Amino acid sequence: MSFLYPLGFLGLIAVPILIIIYIIKNKYTEQVISATYIWTLSERFLKRKNPINKLTGIISLILQILAVVFISVAIAHPVFVLPNAAGDFCFVLDASGSMNITQSGVTRFDKGKERINSLITESADGSKYTLICVGTVTNVIFEDIGDKEQALSLVADIDPAYVSSGVTDAISVAQEYFDANADIKTYLITDKAYETSDNVELVDVSAHESNFALSDVGYSYSEGKVHVSGKAISYEEDAENVSVKLYLDGEAAGEQVLKLNRLEFVDFKFETQAADFSELRVEIAEEDALLLDNEFVIYNEKSDSSFRTLIVSSGSPFYVQSTLISLGNNQVTTMKVEEYEAANTEGYGLYIFDGYSPAVMPRDGAVWFFNPLKSTENSGFSVQGDSIEEVGKIEYSTSSSTRVRNLLKGLVRDDVYISGYMKCGLYRNFTTVASIKGNPLVFAGTNSYGNREVVFAFDLQRSDLVMSFDFIPLVRNLLNYTFPEVVENQSAYCGETIQVNVLANCDSIRVDTPLGKIEYLDTGTDLVEYGLTEVGVYTLTLMFGNMPRVVNLFSAMPEEERATTVAAETAFVINGEAGGGMRDGVYDNLLIMFIVLAVLILADWVVYCYEQYQL
Repeated sequence: MSFLYPLGFLGLIAVPILIIIYIIKNKYTEQVISATYIWTLSERFLKRKNPINKLTGIISLILQILAVVFISVAIAHPVFVLPNAAGDFCFVLDASGSMNITQSGVTRFDKGKERINSLITESADGSKYTLICVGTVTNVIFEDIGDKEQALSLVADIDPAYVSSGVTDAISVAQEYFDANADIKTYLITDKAYETSDNVELVDVSAHESNFALSDVGYSYSEGKVHVSGKAISYEEDAENVSVKLYLDGEAAGEQVLKLNRLEFVDFKFETQAADFSELRVEIAEEDALLLDNEFVIYNEKSDSSFRTLIVSSGSPFYVQSTLISLGNNQVTTMKVEEYEAANTEGYGLYIFDGYSPAVMPRDGAVWFFNPLKSTENSGFSVQGDSIEEVGKIEYSTSSSTRVRNLLKGLVRDDVYISGYMKCGLYRNFTTVASIKGNPLVFAGTNSYGNREVVFAFDLQRSDLVMSFDFIPLVRNLLNYTFPEVVENQSAYCGETIQVNVLANCDSIRVDTPLGKIEYLDTGTDLVEYGLTEVGVYTLTLMFGNMPRVVNLFSAMPEEERATTVAAETAFVINGEAGGGMRDGVYDNLLIMFIVLAVLILADWVVYCYEQYQL
């Protein structure tokens, strides 16, 4: 036995002080009586021996001395050693996405934490605890902690993830602890089934809860209709009358009732009339144990109003207008040169100048030029002289740069001829897409205001480009370049890393995660990578001065985390021979001592009452 606070024994000084007080204390007390008769009568009884009266003072003294002794010992805090009663514990907690599956309002992850708490609470004092958490990454939450309350507090602070880093790293870490101490006992708290496990005790928190899920949801446009397709599955049981619903911009657009066989994907399709949408959502109406995989959302960034297009033409903009409309850009406005010059026009995402060069460049949108007749300040290029009147063949760029490959993606590069063009000089960093005799004919870049710009240095009506197969894919590529999506795919799986395009003149990018965290991305580069770690809708807010642009991104539950009992790895093996030894435990519970102290104080109070009042 040892004492945590030996100075507590200084309280024993009170024992001799009590004895001295008892010795010098006046034994006589004054009593008020109503008559001498009563006094005379009492003398008869006083002559009788009453041993209790003689002992009451001594009993009280003994009780008080014992109380002082127990108080002093309690302050000194005795600790009793319990040989071979405690142990070393290593907990490996699965915090992967499937641990979010719920039964009766309690997740598997919470069950796992409750099991760890029970093992810690039931173990002898003096044990040591280590916890490895396997979530998005593998982390050692704490190691070799001997304080139960501290360990329980750290366990309570852990949150589940939505993906898993796998148990390979966890096995390596657990192996290191085992190599350092073969007596350590390892617990794996998980909902996965492992075919092989050595030197580890598996704690299964799964109950084969019902779980439906959606997969491979996508859409396409055709003849003014949206075609949506996908798959549904039931992981644990056969199910009939499972309702799958489609919503476009929050409005119900279709429903199908499916029969699902266990672990078999069933296809579903929807077809609905819609010119455009900003949000497409498919959901399984039936509730199950994991709601996170019952919904899939696709956002259409191209439906944003910032993509409104204005065509200013000195002639007929038929070719450009019809091509834009055929590519799904239905927000096209046309205007004569006189109207444009007379009005203070702004608020468009794209300005197209056909056979016309404005005196002042627009600041609030991208710009396309067709057959520019003169130079415009801040455009980034210059028109050098009059039109060159000669027939020539267009030569597409052979550069292997990523930008050129993207701009020429899908082109068969048929022979295309023109009968005249404008010779242009490039001031800024433009990429030449096509040329004639070394002169840039189609080029793309940014102007002085940081807005993207595309130039066709010839009149479409003096070329057979619009009649070739390449015209529509070329315009599509140029539109994608002009309006780069902030994220290329607005539906992804949790655990993936997405690429965020930093648009021109963007001051900041704020990310609001599904769980409410706020993060900011670097805007000092053209492209930023961002890892998805939560399931749900991410909101990206891009600020252009005081003008915000909001883009939503849906992060779906990874398919490998939807299966309720399937492990990615089939074994959790810690190599070596277990020692099985125990460490000495301790017992420092003062409860019994305080109970005895309370009994002593109560007994002393009873003796005092008897002495004073003859109770």
